[in-house]
Amino acid sequence: MKERVYEYWLAGIMGVQAGKRCLLHRRMKSAEAVYYIEETQLNEMEFLTERERNIILQAKKQKGFQEGYDRMCEKGIRFIPWSDEDYPDCLLEISDPPYALYVKGSMPDSRRKKAAIVGARRCTPYGEKYAIDFARALAEHGVDIISGMARGIDGMGHRGALLGRGGTYAVLGSGVDVCYPREHIGLYVDILEQGGGILSELPPGTPPYSQNFPARNRIISGLSDAVLVMEAGKKSGSLITVDMALEQGRDVYALPGPVNSSLSNGCNRLIRQGAGILLSPEELIEEWKLEKKQGTAEPKAEDKNEKMLESHEKLVYACLGLFPKGIDRIAAETELEIRDVTGLLVSLQLQGYVKEVSKNQYIRS
Repeated sequence: MKERVYEYWLAGIMGVQAGKRCLLHRRMKSAEAVYYIEETQLNEMEFLTERERNIILQAKKQKGFQEGYDRMCEKGIRFIPWSDEDYPDCLLEISDPPYALYVKGSMPDSRRKKAAIVGARRCTPYGEKYAIDFARALAEHGVDIISGMARGIDGMGHRGALLGRGGTYAVLGSGVDVCYPREHIGLYVDILEQGGGILSELPPGTPPYSQNFPARNRIISGLSDAVLVMEAGKKSGSLITVDMALEQGRDVYALPGPVNSSLSNGCNRLIRQGAGILLSPEELIEEWKLEKKQGTAEPKAEDKNEKMLESHEKLVYACLGLFPKGIDRIAAETELEIRDVTGLLVSLQLQGYVKEVSKNQYIRS
């Protein structure tokens, strides 16, 4: 237990790369020995810069880390340093493994296949639909879904996994006790209640600073066997995860999209560069030779266009899809009067079949 507390102290030192802290631990044989290292001995560690040595010297003056460790345990947060037998082997293989993981809930199962689902925060309904569809289908076939719980595609990936009654794990750019974005508190709770986990390399209480997010992407890809990019612009942060995944030897797949959609630009380019193409969950399941989990019911075919609608409502509904259409175009395609289309859209909205995504632009809900 005493060594564990010193591990907690060393894990909490920000400003020194995780890999360098691991190397320092190896040289000194224990985290406790690092804490009691003399300045002259620290100066002999040639892999550390002068700035990093000063950071460690300042950290040695810190008090109260025993209390911090106790508070963490009281919150039900597990602490898993890189030297622990529970630390994921797949992370030890990457170039800069996190020194430690803080975990609420469970860890991904090393025996299961794992897929990261990432993409744009400001995604389209098209991206949302396929993030859910792929995550749900993979979860139903025993694949753990990894993502970052961000707005947009990340959140949809987690939701799809929950719908598929599978395990899903969120890697945060904050402490595991800090839900970000705040509106995902329901998702945060659902992940834990369904047996998944919330992970971070940052100490509890760490705010979601912007600089934390690029670094956490290496953990998302590092925990995964494959990375699925559902929507990404030319300069999307998801492409950072792709670069890290390729460096780590992970497979990369991308969802193709319209050539005139800026949010599909990054995905289409990835496919042109050789990424796997995501045409349907069924094709991916067949490629990966997955078998459906026992006890998982077949999804019910309950598309809302099969429910009882008036004939003209069915006509308008059938005209809509995942990409927004204006009233004029709907009227032209259905050969109905614009005033009739307007009334039908209002009726369909009230029944939950149709969604207005911007002024006079409609999609299937």
